[in-house]
Amino acid sequence: MRITTFRFDWLKRLMPRGLYGRAALILILPVVAIQLVVSVTFLQRHFEGVTRQMTDNIALEIALALHLFNRAPDPLSGLETARQTATPLALQVEIPPFSPAPGDRRVFYDLSGRVIIDRLRTLVPGVRAIDLWDLRNVNLVIDTPKGPLLMRFDRGQVSASNPHQLLVLMVATSLLMTVIAIIFLRNQLRPIRRMALAAEAFGRGRTVPYRPTGATEVRIAGNAFLDMRNRIERQIEQRTLLLSGVSHDLRTPLTRLRLGLSMIDDEEVPALLADVDEMQRMLDAFLDFARASAEVDPAEEIDPVEFLRGIVADYRRTGMQVALVAVEGAGTARLSRVALRRALDNLIGNALRYGHRADLSVTILERSVRFTVEDDGPGIPRDQREEALKPFTRLDQSRNQNRGGGVGLGLSITADIVRSHGGSLRLSDSETLGGLKAEIVLGR
Repeated sequence: MRITTFRFDWLKRLMPRGLYGRAALILILPVVAIQLVVSVTFLQRHFEGVTRQMTDNIALEIALALHLFNRAPDPLSGLETARQTATPLALQVEIPPFSPAPGDRRVFYDLSGRVIIDRLRTLVPGVRAIDLWDLRNVNLVIDTPKGPLLMRFDRGQVSASNPHQLLVLMVATSLLMTVIAIIFLRNQLRPIRRMALAAEAFGRGRTVPYRPTGATEVRIAGNAFLDMRNRIERQIEQRTLLLSGVSHDLRTPLTRLRLGLSMIDDEEVPALLADVDEMQRMLDAFLDFARASAEVDPAEEIDPVEFLRGIVADYRRTGMQVALVAVEGAGTARLSRVALRRALDNLIGNALRYGHRADLSVTILERSVRFTVEDDGPGIPRDQREEALKPFTRLDQSRNQNRGGGVGLGLSITADIVRSHGGSLRLSDSETLGGLKAEIVLGR
């Protein structure tokens, strides 16, 4: 048995994405549905019943005038007799100048006109044509033994006058209540939006003041967010203090060890000093890793192109092959200068360690900015790129070891900095240089 599933992707695309829009839609849709149901039911039940009763009454008056007209010896006297009775009843009785064609006319949106035509044809014998095209009058042509007779009366005698007034009142009241409900809805959703902005700012490495307000559920969620933020900040602080303390405590023994080795005259001393220097570099890398997630660098409006040109100029002054090869877009972005410089330095340092050159490019989009660093080194295999972003991961077996190895924290520090500022770090193959291509994408 085959079960057919219906997909409503097109409906999802039309629905609002924000909480405020969806809540407003949930509020408005029932009101509109109730309006439609009440309006249709009222028109079909109430107005049709009123129209049927009023038409039955006017049909009796028409039958009386028609009876008097038929009793007269000739059409003129019959017309005069019928007018004497019909005029007080607001009926105009005339002999049509020509014989109209049979058939009825009404406007397509005239819902009560269908009831009028049906009742008049049922109660009044000899009806040839009923003309409701003029919404203010009803023209009725009746075939009699003395010829056709035209009767005209006001439309208000057979249907309720101003039936739209109730609908207008309903719509106006509904709009007023909807506006009031939306105002209250905004007040209820404002605390949720403030909490979302505080969470988004914390995800970008900024701590903004936030105090839980609103409904009880929102306050509970806000207090839970504050507790979570405090725990994360304490954990980051404790990790930083731990790494800083360990690094600081190890610096003194390393210094004594280096001093002692320098006073020994032995062929093994250079190798031992190299090991001490390697340990010193590892301690510096640990401190950079802790500092990357602990320091709060305030964001500021900067020009990404000029910022990148300054970095390239600094490297070129030291004789390194670093170049800005592509610029796309223009404008400023709100970025953390110190943190972004540290992240780019790590990428450029890796590119120069495992390759000979580093090409930089920047793309400024409407809502984001993308920095790209490409090298001509051996690159990183596709199946090891996620592993390369983890702390203390070394992939030197696939890189150039003649350039010197690291401690496996360069890409991890960069990824940590980028994530703390709400961005992403992507690794791929360089199409121009054949090495590694690293992209930093940050919001503007």
